[in-house]
Amino acid sequence: MNRPQNVAEHSFRVAWLALLLAQTEKADASKVLKMALVHDIVESRTGDTDYLMRPYVIRNDEKAIKDILRGTSLEKQYLKLFEEYEKRQSLEAKIVKDSDTLDVDLEIREQEARGMKPIRAWHGYRREGNYKKLFTKSARKIWEEIQSSNPQDWHTKADHRYKSRKKV
Repeated sequence: MNRPQNVAEHSFRVAWLALLLAQTEKADASKVLKMALVHDIVESRTGDTDYLMRPYVIRNDEKAIKDILRGTSLEKQYLKLFEEYEKRQSLEAKIVKDSDTLDVDLEIREQEARGMKPIRAWHGYRREGNYKKLFTKSARKIWEEIQSSNPQDWHTKADHRYKSRKKV
């Protein structure tokens, strides 16, 4: 399966990565999780514009987030969290941005493991363009681990009935 992940899958992994980084960086985990959930919600209205599309598309994220949250009990808190994320000034916002970046690198490694060889050419670009922009030491460490890891290890090295020869 070589399809790109959707916004829901991406946000789910960003939330888990952000939780891990929040613990490592001693940040407010509750705030980080909420911010991770709202960080790309505008894409449900604007679509996900990748690096090739960005020069040609004008997105109105501010209008999208206001329209999404208007009239809900979440409006005040989550609009503030979205704005904080966009400014990247707090530790929590930096952690969520790092998690967003890391998830893209995870997806690239997974696609590569599925046989999409041209993706490996992006490694140098990702190091120059994104690795250097990571805010936290923990994120840089995870980025390095992603580059040297095998995305299949989670199930090929796990204990399972074929490996242990136990009857289940």
